[in-house]
Order: sequence, then C-alpha cells, then structure tokens
Amino acid sequence: MAKLHRIVSIVLRLAAAGAAAAAAIIMVTSHETTSFFGIEMDAKYSYTPSLVFFVVAFAVASAYSLLVILVRPGSTVARLVLLTDVMVGMLLTGAVAAAGAIADVGRNGNEHAGWLPICGQVRAYCGHVAGALISGLVSLVVYFLLIMYSLHAIAEPMCSCH
Repeated sequence: MAKLHRIVSIVLRLAAAGAAAAAAIIMVTSHETTSFFGIEMDAKYSYTPSLVFFVVAFAVASAYSLLVILVRPGSTVARLVLLTDVMVGMLLTGAVAAAGAIADVGRNGNEHAGWLPICGQVRAYCGHVAGALISGLVSLVVYFLLIMYSLHAIAEPMCSCH
C-alpha cells in the first residue's frame, strides 16, 4: 500500500509541476505591440507586478514539486512536506487571484475608475494571459488534490474505521 501511495503522490506532483511550469512559461511569452491612434503600445507581463508575482509563484511551485519527489518517505524532511504543500497552495491561490483581477480589468476595464479595457487592442496578449490563468487554475486544482491525498495517506493508518 505504501508503494501505491508513493506512485500516486509522484504522479500528482509531476502533474502539478507540469501545469505550474506551463502557466509560468505561457505568461512569460505574453507580449504584443500594437498601434493605437498612431501611438505604439507595448503589452508585456513584466509591466504588471501581479503578473510578475504569478510567474515567480508558479516557477517556484514547479521547482518545489520536482524537488520534493526526491525526498525519502518517512524521513524527517518528509514530515514537513505536507505543511509546505499547503503553503505553496496558498501562494498559488494568491497568484491566481491577483493575476485574475488584473486580467479582468484588462478585459472589461473599470468604469468607476475610468480605466478602459485593453483586450480589444492586444488580443494575442490577453489570450496568452487567459491561457496562463487556465493552466494556473489546473495546477491549483492538482495541488488541492495532492494535499487531500497526502492528508488521506497520513490519516489512513491512524483510522480504525476499516
């Protein structure tokens, strides 16, 4: 049974790392230049701190997921993995929320603040950001499943309900 738990954990970690890396890569490649009333406008993820936070958070999560695979089950470090998984999950939740809020303003603008939507002028850029957000949400769901599975694997031996 322990071997099955280890295999499922590795598969979930690889899926989480892949989705997190994809989210970061898609966001980093979001760039478009357009002309608006004769003025050249450049849209890049690096111009928005929330999107930079998204890239850094998902790059860290991807690297962390791959590193944790090397941790031996039952070791002292393995006891901290679940706690760190929860912290990474919270980091990714904040990153998706921050990037999603900025993406919403870019797509719809904000009438009350006088901010105009920009996605009509830079469609490819907004498409990349949307793709990164979708990949980020997939990664977040996989992390949630990983945390739930880890909790189950830890609690199963303690439960007398079987």
